[in-house]
Amino acid sequence: MKLAIYDKKGKEIEKVDLPAEIFDVPFNADLVHQVAVSMASSARSNTAHAKDRSEVSGGGKKPWKQKGTGRARHGSTRSPIWVGGGTTHGPRNERNYDKKINKKVKAKSLAIILSQKARDNEIVLIDSLSLNEIKTKEAVSIINSLAKNDSLKGLKTKKNNAGIISLSERNENTEKSFRNISNLKMDLVQNLNISDLLKYKYLVLVNPKESFEILTGRVKTGKVTENNK
Repeated sequence: MKLAIYDKKGKEIEKVDLPAEIFDVPFNADLVHQVAVSMASSARSNTAHAKDRSEVSGGGKKPWKQKGTGRARHGSTRSPIWVGGGTTHGPRNERNYDKKINKKVKAKSLAIILSQKARDNEIVLIDSLSLNEIKTKEAVSIINSLAKNDSLKGLKTKKNNAGIISLSERNENTEKSFRNISNLKMDLVQNLNISDLLKYKYLVLVNPKESFEILTGRVKTGKVTENNK
């Protein structure tokens, strides 16, 4: 599969062949779902916490004597059957929601999503996004130039989650210029994960040659970064 590389003015420079091991992998919905569920569960913030009978206050004294009152026997007002007592089987903040997924499975799922985006014409290649200064106006101009292509107009018109701009290396001017554009996300290629790729429509790869090398290494070795565990 061939894809065009654009410059910052939206002009097509050349066409390149996409690496088959990254962009020509058959779709597997079950595998993608498995990894997506695992990542969402592992990212879950565990804050809900209910007190059990050992944590609520009061109840140190037996409410009434064991026999002779005609009432049911009770040993503590902290019992779950009492109002104000502990909670039985309530949510606890020590619960671990992490779900383990093999690195190779996660790497393959990344290739599956990238391949599907390539088939859906949602991959954008741009030769460079280096900016001489931090200027959001120039960043918006670049996006508008790319959006002149009918297949990429969503970069400009989509109000939310329009695309991810992936850099092969850090560039402070570029990152700070694009971060004020609310419908775009800026990140490094080595941090790409299927959660973001499923959430955002377009993937803009800057410096395609280096980006392809990084992605190929991740897919072949199953390597993941700290951000993707």
